[in-house]
Amino acid sequence: MRSAVFDADSHVMETEEWLPSFADPAVRERLSGLGLANAGSGAAELMAKLPAVWAEHREAEVGPEVIAGPKGWLAPGALDTQVRSRVLDALGIGAQLVFPTFSLSHFSSSRDLDVLYGGTGALNRAMCAFCEPDPRLKAVGFLPLADPARAVQALDEALELGVAAVWIPSDMPGDIGPAHVDLEPVWARLAEAGVPFVLHIGGGKLLPRAYHNNGRPRPADWLGGGENLRAKDFPVVHHSPERFLACLVLDGVLARHPQLRGAAIELGASWVPAFLRNLDHAHKNFSRTEPLLRELSAKPSEYVRRQLKFTPFPFEDTRWLLEQCGPELFMFSTDYPHPEGGRHPFEHFTAALEGFDTEVAERFFWANGAELLGLSS
Repeated sequence: MRSAVFDADSHVMETEEWLPSFADPAVRERLSGLGLANAGSGAAELMAKLPAVWAEHREAEVGPEVIAGPKGWLAPGALDTQVRSRVLDALGIGAQLVFPTFSLSHFSSSRDLDVLYGGTGALNRAMCAFCEPDPRLKAVGFLPLADPARAVQALDEALELGVAAVWIPSDMPGDIGPAHVDLEPVWARLAEAGVPFVLHIGGGKLLPRAYHNNGRPRPADWLGGGENLRAKDFPVVHHSPERFLACLVLDGVLARHPQLRGAAIELGASWVPAFLRNLDHAHKNFSRTEPLLRELSAKPSEYVRRQLKFTPFPFEDTRWLLEQCGPELFMFSTDYPHPEGGRHPFEHFTAALEGFDTEVAERFFWANGAELLGLSS
């Protein structure tokens, strides 16, 4: 019998009016549309059917087979907290991080800082409202770093709302890096609050469009839409977050804030063994000329092991990752109700852990995620 599960990745499936209803009136009128072009074919038509589908969900039984059932907006609990709670019951999930899906399209690409941070505040209120009725649901807030001073203000507001984690885009705007001195208050506040930062697919650019131009017809993505993941995106999806995390480690942010925790979610994990080795190679070979490296009291890989976590995709070789890196870095996730998490994540990951002792399984399915959020056992 498996103990309670920590699910490091799930999502809400928003409607057009959901986030604007949480926005201040002055910002609401300036938000962009929901951006359903990225949702796959037929998304707009599906929206009209949702009220009836969601009404049926409220009356229907929810069992463990729900994870293999309909995905996206058609999944039970896609935007209904009470139904999502029943999904957690059915799957034995004791804590679940909850991310947005399409809400960022309302505001995140705006160069108007009032829209960017006004939309951020609206999203953080919306995520906390969805999660508030069930303490197992852990709201992931959002924090753009475009303006350090406004980022600190937005973070303070998000912490006051009670977010469990903060999603920070891994692509840096402007000309400063994530370890810039102006952003030090962000990391200090997160460390003091015991709230982790998280990186997630969608927070960094995928393969530049030119690399997809091979002179042949461009295939649809694996969801049938226009702008989601394709085969050539997958091997490089970690490049932006890897750069981001390398800066935090090698510029000493994790060392200066030992209580700071972070995670890379839905970005795969096959790159992590090389990441650990490359960080240590950089430290060993560049310390003579870089003072910040000499200030590190431990190898860079040790800071990663102490303070960062990662989620493998179900189709990756999780057994190999555990053999290469040990049990302390990796967490279970379903990506519910998105299709990328697969229909059998419990079975895939349980099979990958066969032969390891029960402590390794406990770490993967619960303890590492609980450590990330500072939850009790």
